[in-house]
Amino acid sequence: MKGTVWICCFLSLLLLQATAEEEEEDLTSVLRDRTHIDETLRLATEEKAADYAAALQRLRKIYHTSIKPMEQAYKYNELRQHEISAYPGRTLGDSSTDGEITSKPMVLFLGPWSVGKSSMINYLLGLNDSPYQLYTGAEPTTSEFTVIMHGEKIRSVEGIVMAADSSRSFSPLEKFGQNFLEKLIGIEMPHKLLERVTFVDTPGIIENRKQQERGYPFNDVCQWFIDRADLIFVVFDPTKLDVGLELEMLFRQLKGRESQIRIILNKADNLVTQDLMRVYGALFWSLAPLINVTEPPRVYVSSFWPYDYAPDTSRELFKREEISLLEDLNQVIENRMENKIAFIRQHGIRVRIHGLLVDRYVQTFKEKMSFFSDPELVFKEIVDDPDKFYIFKSILAKTNVSKFDLPNRDAYRDFFGINPVTNFKPLSAQCSYMGGCLLEKIERAITNELPALLSSINSGKQPGLSSCEATGCGEKPKNRYRKN
Repeated sequence: MKGTVWICCFLSLLLLQATAEEEEEDLTSVLRDRTHIDETLRLATEEKAADYAAALQRLRKIYHTSIKPMEQAYKYNELRQHEISAYPGRTLGDSSTDGEITSKPMVLFLGPWSVGKSSMINYLLGLNDSPYQLYTGAEPTTSEFTVIMHGEKIRSVEGIVMAADSSRSFSPLEKFGQNFLEKLIGIEMPHKLLERVTFVDTPGIIENRKQQERGYPFNDVCQWFIDRADLIFVVFDPTKLDVGLELEMLFRQLKGRESQIRIILNKADNLVTQDLMRVYGALFWSLAPLINVTEPPRVYVSSFWPYDYAPDTSRELFKREEISLLEDLNQVIENRMENKIAFIRQHGIRVRIHGLLVDRYVQTFKEKMSFFSDPELVFKEIVDDPDKFYIFKSILAKTNVSKFDLPNRDAYRDFFGINPVTNFKPLSAQCSYMGGCLLEKIERAITNELPALLSSINSGKQPGLSSCEATGCGEKPKNRYRKN
C-alpha cells in the first residue's frame, strides 16, 4: 500500500514538473522577437568612442575659452532666463552648461496613467521578468519621476543625491523643494542603449487629482524636463482618450517643441482594425485643439511590450510602426554631437547679443552723464525707454543679428535693477595681452570654430586644434596708450 502511495506521489510530481515546463515553453513562445531592436538601434556595433570623446573635449574647450568669459563678465546667467534662451525651449545658467555639454540625449515619457509608459521602457531595455524592471499594473503605479541612466553596476540613486551631484546636470531640480526630491529617483545599470541615451519616466496624469495634492509643482517639474528633452513620447491608451485640464496644461507646455513630440497609440492590438481606425480618428479629434500647427506630430500605432501581438490583428503594420519609432530614436542618438554643437553655438550667439546690449547701455550712460547729472535719473531714463537712445536698433544696424533674436527689453530693467550699470566695463576694455578680446573670441567661436567642428564631425575627420589655438589663440590687442 505504501509503495502504491509513493508511486502516485512520484507520478504527481512528474506531472506537475511537465506542466510547469509546458507553461514555461508557452510563455517563451508568446514572447516577441527582439532582434529588430538591437539592429535598428545598432547596439551590436562598436561606437567610435574616441572620436566622440575628442569632439566633446574640443567643444568644451571652445565653450570655456571663448563663450564662458563673456558670460561671466556680463552676468548672463542673471538675465531673466525665460526671456532669452540658448536653444528653443532650453535655458542655460553659468553652472549648468558643462552638464548640458556632457549629458546624453534625454527621452521623456509623458501621458495619462496606465497607458504603458513604464512597460515601453522595460521592453526597450529588455528588463521584463528581471528584478530591475519598472513596476507596472492596471492601476496608477508610477508616482515618481524615474531617471534611467547608464552606470557601471545596477543601483538606485535617491533624488537628493542626484540634485547634489553637479556632474549629472540635475542640480537645478533643487528649486522644486524637498517634497519633489523625495519623488525623484535614479536607476543606474550597465546597458548598451543607456550608454547613448537617458530615459525619464513620469507619473501618469490623473485628471481628477488637484495639483496641490501631489505636494510639489507638477507642471513646473514637467516643464523642466520638457525643456531639456531631445525626444518626447506622449503615450495614449485606446481606452483612455479623454482630454482633461491636466492634459490640456501639458500640451500648452509642449508649445514650440512640436518637432520633438511623438504621439504613441499604445496597446493597439487590443482592438480590431475597424475599431482601431475609429480610435485613431478620435485621438486626432481630441488633440487637434491642443496642437495648433500646420503639420501635426507623428503618431505611432503599435503595442510596445515584450509579448506577442494579439491574434487577428495587423501584426505587420505594428512591426513596421515599431521599427519606424526605433529609427526616430536612433536618429536622435546618432545626431547627438551635432545637436550639442548647434546648441552651444546658439547659446554663444545669445551671450554675444547680451554682451553687445550691456556694452551699448554702458556707452549710452557715459555719454549722457555730466558733472551735474544724477546717475540714477540718467540711467532710469535710458532703461525705461531704450528706443529713445537707439539701444536695440544700434545692435541691429551694426551687426548681423536678427530682430527675432533680441531679448525682451523689460528683461534689462530687471537685470540692471540688481546689477548696477557702473559694475560693467565696455567691450573695448575687455581685452588682455595674453587672452585677447572677449568679443573677438566669441565671434571667432560662432563664425569659425564651432562650424569647423561641426564639419569635422559630418566628414568623419578627427577634431583637432584650430590654427589659432596652435599659435596661442587670439590676436594681440592694440595698445591704446601708445601713440601710432
